[in-house]
Amino acid sequence: MKRILVTGGAGFIGSAVVRHIIEHTQDAVVVVDKLTYAGNLASLAPVAHSERFAFEQVDICDSAALTRVFDEYQPDAVMHLAAESHVDRSIDGPAAFIETNIVGTYTLLEAARSYWNTRADETKSAFRFHHISTDEVYGDLHSLDDFFTETTPYAPSSPYSASKASSDHLVRAWLRTYGLPTLITNCSNNYGPYHFPEKLIPLMILNALAGKSLPVYGNGQQIRDWLYVDDHARALYRVVTDGVVGETYNIGGHNERKNLEVVETICALLEELVPKKPQGVAHYRDLITYVADRPGHDLRYAIDASKIERELGWVPEETFESGMRKTVQWYLANETWWKQVQDGSYQGERLGLKG
Repeated sequence: MKRILVTGGAGFIGSAVVRHIIEHTQDAVVVVDKLTYAGNLASLAPVAHSERFAFEQVDICDSAALTRVFDEYQPDAVMHLAAESHVDRSIDGPAAFIETNIVGTYTLLEAARSYWNTRADETKSAFRFHHISTDEVYGDLHSLDDFFTETTPYAPSSPYSASKASSDHLVRAWLRTYGLPTLITNCSNNYGPYHFPEKLIPLMILNALAGKSLPVYGNGQQIRDWLYVDDHARALYRVVTDGVVGETYNIGGHNERKNLEVVETICALLEELVPKKPQGVAHYRDLITYVADRPGHDLRYAIDASKIERELGWVPEETFESGMRKTVQWYLANETWWKQVQDGSYQGERLGLKG
């Protein structure tokens, strides 16, 4: 049994990773999370009772607290998911992204390196630091024939993606300079259960159920590759257990869709699953509105995930259609979860375009 320290483990992707490890492996998990607006302990409720689960409310910028956690739990691996992750928020307030994504990653790397240097030879060589990043570090694609590969040059467009690109470079430098055994994954857009409702898919679901407008940036023709979060969790666990030190693995769902198509798919599913609409709404599609485009909005992301399939044997199990149906059904069945989120700091506004 390994013990894996998961930063950001109460967030959307982090909690999916934790649930996967506890429910489908024999490994133990230590969750480190600051519990900002996007961290939610309710997302960990299905596994919080396990004796293989532990939680520490810690900021990854707090070096002393991280040192205590490493000393107390003696992890065999780190999966680093803690990050500020919303592009709109980064446009309106980039400072938090620099602090968490760059300074926080540096602080975590140093805590991990200090701990790693104290390990006996056999456990030292087996230790892994897995940094989870995004395809947005690559910028955007201008041809429908192109795909991001692990060697695509970095060209981030937003403060968010620039901060993630910076953290990727730090992780690679700690391997090359200090020998810390690191790996990096860059993923496409995730969706699925427990997704914080500022993101496109849950926002559209909940707005439609409330009879509110469905705001689509620009003309809605921006293309994203969509990855069901449980598929991503399986991939991340495969990388931290079987991946090769120093390697980068791109993880994608092979599901490219225009943003407008995503919203229209949600509307069609709700027509089927919730035919009784809010007062004054004839069709969910009637709620679609077009708003001013996001500054620096990338046109297309698409991942070539052939390397992780070829080398580690991972492929996504969900199609876009099956994953979207599961996602909409989950939100319909878990009103208590998302209402508690909406009662907190987030009230369904579009972010990052103030003034």
